[in-house]
Amino acid sequence: MSQLTIYGIKACDTMKKAMVWLQEQELAFALHDYKKQPIDAASLERWCNEHGWETIINRRGTTFRKLDDARKQDLDQDKAIALLLENNSMIKRPVLDLGTRTLVGFKPEYYQTELSQS
Repeated sequence: MSQLTIYGIKACDTMKKAMVWLQEQELAFALHDYKKQPIDAASLERWCNEHGWETIINRRGTTFRKLDDARKQDLDQDKAIALLLENNSMIKRPVLDLGTRTLVGFKPEYYQTELSQS
């Protein structure tokens, strides 16, 4: 398996849980912290093509909920990517890049199952 990269915000509780889990499994990973290095459009497009933009955008988070309703209307993949580029904190966390595919969100059993297949 190639080096894993975990994308998100270092201070996020879910990110912390995912990173601790990876460390406990003795899996090396690199952290891509959106607060230090924003995500690029190509990565967002790849993730949206793999999972659907509805999975990548975090509608439950504060940042999305604070958007005015006009910006939330008639979303499609292009509009969602534009919003995510403006507001990296609206990206569902974490995104774990396995090299050939990505995992979105964190649940220990999900990581265990998916990583055992890699």
